[in-house]
Amino acid sequence: MVRSAIALAPGAGKPEQIATALEHEIRSGRLGFGDRLQSENELVQRFSVSRNTVRKGLEELSSRGLITTRVGRGSFVTFDGKKVDDGIGWSRALANAGANALTRTLRLEVVEDPELARTLKIDNTAFIAVDRVRSNAADGHPISIERSRLPLSPELEDVPLRGLREGSLNETLRSVGLTLDHGEEWADIEMLSAEDAGILGCEPGAAFLRTRRITRAADGRVIEYVTSLLNPAHFALHLEF
Repeated sequence: MVRSAIALAPGAGKPEQIATALEHEIRSGRLGFGDRLQSENELVQRFSVSRNTVRKGLEELSSRGLITTRVGRGSFVTFDGKKVDDGIGWSRALANAGANALTRTLRLEVVEDPELARTLKIDNTAFIAVDRVRSNAADGHPISIERSRLPLSPELEDVPLRGLREGSLNETLRSVGLTLDHGEEWADIEMLSAEDAGILGCEPGAAFLRTRRITRAADGRVIEYVTSLLNPAHFALHLEF
């Protein structure tokens, strides 16, 4: 998107004016969830201010809860060495990373899980369980299993009956106005149980990369808890520092 230079008005501080201009673009929909802001250099040219002023404007925008900034560090999962951007949905992210994946739904129903509710520190013990297995569409070899748990809410109560929108959990959440804002993720190794080995067509005890992720709305509400078992022949955890 091309944006012309903007002259900031006298009076209010320039960082606050930059934050307000960007906030308007976000709230008006010109910048959507997951869209990347212009670089610092581009914002310096756009607003005709110093780099320090731009950084203060971004800090103000962050304090308003509208953006999350990264400073060249973090971690993410890769597929065959390519970053998996699961913010756009796992199916689409795998496709973008070059995976020719076929997805099969194993389970889509409401379950009671008091232990998970305690772990997530929520009162509601009812969850929508969405279990899926992915395999290579060409030769059928296993890629992953994902077990998602979504706290049952009025927005989602008919999902077990009508299914996922376009077969995508990400699109289902978007369609009812549930926007992922932030979260946490853990990674470790798990030896496949006999049940999971049977689903994946692997030997029991095979080592898979396990990730556990909690995603939340901007107000801290839990949207999804998902445990994934990822074939280490394709997946790895990449760290930046």
